[in-house]
Amino acid sequence: MNYNQNKKIAQITSQTLIIGVDIAKFKHVARAQDFRGMEFGSPCQFENTKEGFEYFLRWISEIKKEQNMDKVMVGMEPTGHYWFNLAHVLKENGIKFVAVNPMHVKKSKELDDNSPTKNDIKDARVIAQLVKDGRYAEPTIPQGVYAELRVAKKIRDLLTVDQQIVQGQIHNWIDRCFPEFLTVFKDWEGKAALQFLKLGALPHELIRFTDEELLIHLRKTVKRSVGLNKIRQLKEAAGKSIGLRQGSEMAKLELKTLLDKYELIQLKFEELDANIDGLLEQIPGVEQMLAIKGVGRDTVAGFFAEVGDLTEYTHPRQIIKLAGLSLKENTSGKHKGKTTITKRGRKKLRALLFRVCMILVAKNSAFKALHAHYTKRPDNPLKKMQSLIALCNKLIRIFFAIGKKQFEFSEEKMLKDIPHLSVSKKVEIAA
Repeated sequence: MNYNQNKKIAQITSQTLIIGVDIAKFKHVARAQDFRGMEFGSPCQFENTKEGFEYFLRWISEIKKEQNMDKVMVGMEPTGHYWFNLAHVLKENGIKFVAVNPMHVKKSKELDDNSPTKNDIKDARVIAQLVKDGRYAEPTIPQGVYAELRVAKKIRDLLTVDQQIVQGQIHNWIDRCFPEFLTVFKDWEGKAALQFLKLGALPHELIRFTDEELLIHLRKTVKRSVGLNKIRQLKEAAGKSIGLRQGSEMAKLELKTLLDKYELIQLKFEELDANIDGLLEQIPGVEQMLAIKGVGRDTVAGFFAEVGDLTEYTHPRQIIKLAGLSLKENTSGKHKGKTTITKRGRKKLRALLFRVCMILVAKNSAFKALHAHYTKRPDNPLKKMQSLIALCNKLIRIFFAIGKKQFEFSEEKMLKDIPHLSVSKKVEIAA
């Protein structure tokens, strides 16, 4: 993305054909103009199909030839996920595409006709006008390994939701059918606890098994640490259980079904994580990022899934804005309002950075010291939340530099950059 308004406008010359496209699920609408706002041809309506895209590309080629232009810039208003396919087709054909903010389209559509009328043909012209004025952003479309990572992250999010649902359902089953089970095992997801649940026996059935039978069943997965003492505790709890007995056959089937789903999800997690590890090995700087204390594989994978290839960025400020972590202020005359972050960007990226910074403040001595400096400095001390946001920006700059140059992160070097921090304090924190 290019955040200099003059540079954005400078990209549009007298030889640039500007196309505004209003995106829809089934049929898109496009309009063409030049840098002065003079419109060319009739609006182009094309379907969201291969034939429709080919028709749109021919329409662009014909207008370019008629107007003797050699550059094309296509602007579109991102509508859900419906713009992805067109964006990839444009990229494959070497046509520059940009995105305009839907709020800008809504606010500026009355400038030309002083009418609140809304339709696809009008919106397409408004989008083209915004591009002409340099009011656009250049979205990053992930390619190759980065596209694979983004899909992998989406799968992981879906699996996480499914896992949480199944975990809640199993916990619900235990509360209904064997509530005393969790007095013996603190966590039903442990190997021993899961193995007893797989037995598929309700409390009144469990007590009929001998200790030796239960031990043999347990040893199929747990070779030590849990033995006869735990088995006797479990049988004692089962003998006093208030678990439901009605509908017992279907209750056992319910538990088996839930455990099968749980194990399937765990297998899919293992398979996915192995694939993610393979993808991360192909990205420069990942090894150095993982060496930072407090940064794990999920953090790095999530970062690249959201940001994409770092070579497409020229400055870390672009990623900061992409994450919605850039600052905004509200001042007028003598009034000075609060300065907050814009939150206009990738929500998942912002949440991921915030979570990892909370871990870094606890585990990484350099980030812990910087957090203490931000919150306790005599001049303009920050609140804890403000400090964490500043640390998110710091982490983006570190990832950006490592991704570009592949150097080793040094906590000591970062501590030296903290102003007014005495040498004795550095040694104390590092220890």
